[in-house]
Amino acid sequence: MKEPILVAVGKRVRELRTKKGFSQEELGEKAGFHFSYIGGLERAEKNITLLNLQKIADALDVQVLDLFLYTKYIKNEKNKKDQLLNQLHTKLFDMNSSELIKIQLLVSQIFDNK
Repeated sequence: MKEPILVAVGKRVRELRTKKGFSQEELGEKAGFHFSYIGGLERAEKNITLLNLQKIADALDVQVLDLFLYTKYIKNEKNKKDQLLNQLHTKLFDMNSSELIKIQLLVSQIFDNK
């Protein structure tokens, strides 16, 4: 049986890779790996090191933390706060800069008026 964390990180890497429009070969080339390594990672066949996670994150132009925002892939989420934060982050991640500026202004108005 595959380790749940490897499955979740692999799915998250695949999700981010496809959002960027990269093939496994393109991501591998950008990160310095063979495409089969990327495939193995996405299928949870590889136990990736922190250094390799950093290389993948850099190639995807995301922070390493973004590779761990995968609660939508985990059943029976135990921590509602983490689930909500992850959902919010996912929505924000897909926004462009002008949309994020609007969200920032809205949030500032809400919390500055307390």
